Amino acid sequence: MQRFYGLLIIFVFTFLVAACSDKEVQEKVVAEEQNDVTATEEPAIEQVDDTNEEPKEVQDEDTLVGPPLPTTLEELEKLPSGYTEHISLLEEEGMQLTDELTKNLPDISNSPTNEELDRYYEAILSVYQQDYEGPGDLIEQMKFQTIGSPEIEDPRYQFKENLNVMVILDASGSMANFEGSVTRMDAAKQAINQFVKGLPEGTNVGLRIYGHLGSGKNTDKALSCSSSELVYPLSTYNAGNFDQALSKAGPAGWTPIGLAFNEAKKDLASFKGESNTNIIYLVSDGISTCEDDPIGAAKSLFDSDITPIMNIIGFNVDQQGQKQLQEIATATEGSYQNVKDAQGLQDQLNEASKIAEKWKQWKTSEEGWINYYKVDNSLDIFGYHTEEFGKWVNERQAIGFALTFLLQKREKMSSEAHDYLQQKNKEYHAWIEDEYGKLRDELKAMNEMNHAEAIKALEEKYLENTSNTP
Repeated sequence: MQRFYGLLIIFVFTFLVAACSDKEVQEKVVAEEQNDVTATEEPAIEQVDDTNEEPKEVQDEDTLVGPPLPTTLEELEKLPSGYTEHISLLEEEGMQLTDELTKNLPDISNSPTNEELDRYYEAILSVYQQDYEGPGDLIEQMKFQTIGSPEIEDPRYQFKENLNVMVILDASGSMANFEGSVTRMDAAKQAINQFVKGLPEGTNVGLRIYGHLGSGKNTDKALSCSSSELVYPLSTYNAGNFDQALSKAGPAGWTPIGLAFNEAKKDLASFKGESNTNIIYLVSDGISTCEDDPIGAAKSLFDSDITPIMNIIGFNVDQQGQKQLQEIATATEGSYQNVKDAQGLQDQLNEASKIAEKWKQWKTSEEGWINYYKVDNSLDIFGYHTEEFGKWVNERQAIGFALTFLLQKREKMSSEAHDYLQQKNKEYHAWIEDEYGKLRDELKAMNEMNHAEAIKALEEKYLENTSNTP
């Protein structure tokens, strides 16, 4: 028994450390800015987690190692992901990879107890843990898509005669980092260009950039932290002029998000909320690195008579950056989405364009605009459920194949242990399927409510419960 726990503890520790390392490589963990101050932000977070948590488990052999099985979808979402790619055990390469992933699992061919098998299952699950997503982003999106409903009491979210869309773009040094074959900046420019081109005729657009002067060096910090420019004043869209304005955005220095919000407040000062629907999109790949107050500045803009609707888009943002950007969204009752690549950014802006299309339909009194969002939400719910269902299937099959491989090919477990673990695997993933099924039904029911009831239900179901989650 002591030997079993010792081996299992060593395995979980070794795997989690390796998984963190793999994830850093796969997600191209890079410095937030090109300077000594921010160059170690994300690696420092990773190192603190590893050194503070894992050794404590190794020191106590009686401590249950590995994350216990979740009891809610919120807990499931927080589990660190393991190896999520498909493995073919019919090929030599797949068998070698499975051997590598499971090499530190203990041998359980000698009548382990059910308790030992339960701990074993937690360990092998951590190897193949999928990157599940909770419903938070989807619910935020559904909430945002209710903009324009006549049933919404808050005039901020009611359509007005004029629709103004202001994009605030991060031009700090880290936007030069590559996501796939293009830099973040190039991906952002392409997505923003396509977004504004598709806005309905009559929509006013504006573009403000920040952090575009100086460099990430300490000697340039003052210059960079004071740089924010309205390169395309709020007006009707002109392709040539907008392209020229967008070309001024080149990744350069630090990240003055607070300054950008304060200046945007001046940009929109003459566009009062009583006759304008003002929507702001901030696109950033990290936290503010200047001595400003981005949350306070965003709240001041939100509380002004401009009454903007705030949307924050994080571009492959690290944990610290996500926390700050989420706080900005929470303070302004806005939405926050974190996208990981160019396509994700494009998809998110495409979602935003649907609000503009609703506004167009409202202005022209086309029939059916009120129910426009319901159809769109139904598609989003279906897409979300399908993606999470695929993760559930992949995870169950990967574990099931690995267990059979360890029994038949490597003889590292008894038939009785194999059968017990396979049954546990089946029951656990039946629970996941059931939970996601209930969530899907709840979201569908919310979508059929009138707008006001749906907003209240969404907030009570998830948003208010998670707004204070660290």
